[in-house]
Amino acid sequence: MANKETRILIVDDDPEFADSLAEHMSGLGHSVKVAYDGQEGLDRFRAGAFHIVLTDLQMPGMDGMALLHEIKGLDNRCVVVLITGFGTVQSAVKAIKEGAYDFITKPVKLDQVDVVVNRALEKRHLVKQLDFFRGLTLAVIISVPLWLVLGIILASKIF
Repeated sequence: MANKETRILIVDDDPEFADSLAEHMSGLGHSVKVAYDGQEGLDRFRAGAFHIVLTDLQMPGMDGMALLHEIKGLDNRCVVVLITGFGTVQSAVKAIKEGAYDFITKPVKLDQVDVVVNRALEKRHLVKQLDFFRGLTLAVIISVPLWLVLGIILASKIF
């Protein structure tokens, strides 16, 4: 499901980690941008539409939770995954309750990130399909009474 239309933003204050993760994601065919702190990540997010944001939880300045809140305020459909070297069950539960899609602990296994990203893309696809069918259902609901009225008018003129 990876392609250049899948836009991923990686935000981490560890440039070596961020760049290696970006290289891996790019190698899978994703379009990737990197930011090295929360504010830069927010600025990049505002400048371009991203499908997925992979962000470190603990960063100087704006941390991952604050970035999560900002991103969800701008685009509730964006999938945000928090990554941390200091993960606890409590912080994972809090992140999910606050709107994070998933929570990954460091050291990160690239195949684990791949699974999370692929699941996130599948979720986005299903949400798009659901929105389409909701719109289609609404169109049918609106058009059926119209066709019934037109049918009655035409039938009264014919008979």
